[in-house]
Amino acid sequence: MDILVVDDSAFMRKIVIDLLEKMPNVQVSKVARNGKQALALLEEYQPDIVLLDVEMPILNGLDTLKVIKEKYDIPVIMLSALTNKEVTIEALNLGAADFVEKPTNIKEIQDDWIREFYWKIKSLPKRQTAATKKETPLMPIAPKNIQFPSKIKAVVIGASTGGPKSLLKVIQDLPSTLKMPILIVQHMPKGFTASFAQRLNEESKATVKEAEDGELLTNQVYLCPGDYHMTVKDGRIWLNQEEKIHGTRPAVDYLFKSAAKAYGKELVGILMTGMGKDGAAGMKQIQLHGGYNIAQDKESCIVFGMPKHAIEAGVVEEILSLEAIEMKLKQMVR
Repeated sequence: MDILVVDDSAFMRKIVIDLLEKMPNVQVSKVARNGKQALALLEEYQPDIVLLDVEMPILNGLDTLKVIKEKYDIPVIMLSALTNKEVTIEALNLGAADFVEKPTNIKEIQDDWIREFYWKIKSLPKRQTAATKKETPLMPIAPKNIQFPSKIKAVVIGASTGGPKSLLKVIQDLPSTLKMPILIVQHMPKGFTASFAQRLNEESKATVKEAEDGELLTNQVYLCPGDYHMTVKDGRIWLNQEEKIHGTRPAVDYLFKSAAKAYGKELVGILMTGMGKDGAAGMKQIQLHGGYNIAQDKESCIVFGMPKHAIEAGVVEEILSLEAIEMKLKQMVR
């Protein structure tokens, strides 16, 4: 895996390169100090991944990203500080596959940060080659006896890598009045979810907000705050900081399992693009309680990890493209 690192800080470039060179089968062939240098390098060669700083002189990360997505099919991971959270959300909407929050103290980087950084690098798909194009497609799921519910009391959605842009697409055409609450867990660190919820709210006619502990559920869209797990019980949202699942907090499984108990056969679960296997165990509980599960298909996923695990576990009733999920959700809430 060949990586281009773009950052105006020589110190940050050294830290990132040192970490990447410890990863097996990874090399940093080129570095750039700003977006203009990066675009010049991309005219000569195309790496597997671009690590792109948000804030840089001459040509910033956002403007550089726009050009990369217009001209190349290369995954981009943004390197972002919490102070740039609104710009980071915009970058995800423009097509960045994911982002890594810069450590607050770069002289003492925590092991959790390094693990997350490595996981995000490894999870992104490599460029298409003859071998990957010939990869055997995932077999379609076997027909199930579970029917789509005639009455739906809640919809739960889980997403990770590639989720912000996909969620914006799914949420933007929702009507102003919903028939049930929609609860979303997007893998995202603390501080960024409030900005993401605000962006979703601006793009949709429906009301979207960051969830609060103990609040009464109404017919609107709720986004789980970063560094908290979200559960539902007795018509209310409950947040906790119990241990991470699959290395992440929030985790989709917490929400799906609690919603399965709360809503039974009147629940629909949707699992979208993302790395890892979070959500599969939660979908198992939704299925056991009579609910209905939908997974995003491989072709429209940025990373076909979470949906793939759920499909292979046999806990998915329907596999749909992102566009079909958007249409299905609009039908449900009306």
